[in-house]
Amino acid sequence: MKNLKLYVSNETSGVRIDKWLSENIDELSRASVQKLLKDNNILINSKAVNKNYKLRTGDVIDINIPEPIELDAHPQNIPIDIVYEDNDLLVVNKPKGMVVHPAAGNPDGTLVNALLYHCKGRLSSINGVIRPGIVHRIDKYTSGLLIVAKTDKAHTNLAAQIKEHSFTREYMGVVCGRMNIEDGTVDAPIGRHKLNRKKMTVTDTNSKNAITHYKVLETFDKYSLLNFTLETGRTHQIRVHMSYIGHPILGDDVYGKAFKGIDGQCLHAKKIGFVHPSTGEYMEFDSELPEYFLKILKKVR
Repeated sequence: MKNLKLYVSNETSGVRIDKWLSENIDELSRASVQKLLKDNNILINSKAVNKNYKLRTGDVIDINIPEPIELDAHPQNIPIDIVYEDNDLLVVNKPKGMVVHPAAGNPDGTLVNALLYHCKGRLSSINGVIRPGIVHRIDKYTSGLLIVAKTDKAHTNLAAQIKEHSFTREYMGVVCGRMNIEDGTVDAPIGRHKLNRKKMTVTDTNSKNAITHYKVLETFDKYSLLNFTLETGRTHQIRVHMSYIGHPILGDDVYGKAFKGIDGQCLHAKKIGFVHPSTGEYMEFDSELPEYFLKILKKVR
């Protein structure tokens, strides 16, 4: 268990405890602070308080952060769409709504659970027992192609290609607003949001460079269909960049707003390309737009 002791200064007086702690301790979200308060793992002057408590000058805050519960991914017989497979790797077409690996709130039913069953446990071990074989991820509500490594050697090789930006990744997505240009590039660093630690944002503070190229394929009355090519691969990169330029991905209720008839963003990882770690051959895979995406296109047209 991790223990912290903080002292409230004049500048902090009057601020709600859940708000202040979530903004000043990186590992704590507002929800996690409220959970710690409820479980009496946060005390003010040795007394329990509720989430509405407003800090006062001189208050002493004692925080006990329990060790995270270790998840244990286990095989589950879940159907998955395998586009390609050999002794080194797989290319999988992930459906919209499927989480890539177990985490708090999603302990099973993930792509990793399905892969453990299909591969009989033969996956790379570099990312540990919770993310075996996972070289890169796509969001829960993003559909499309991703590569999975069966061996540590393949994993290391593929991860190096991603780091060197020689990995081909193309997406298609519907954005809000009519775009009157043919193509463009968003070159803006991305880091963790200061106030909401579950979100990413364009920022110069504690950020990494991020570059997204886009091409307008079709425009509608209030929306546009775009092709995206990633030069870097930051968390939520396309979603953050498009929101940053005023054209959030349709249905993205985190960086834009929800859209009736769709859960999450209308974004599909359509193409992936890489040099095979054993043969040295360049391989590229393309995928059809899924049914949900086609329905959205029909609706916005």
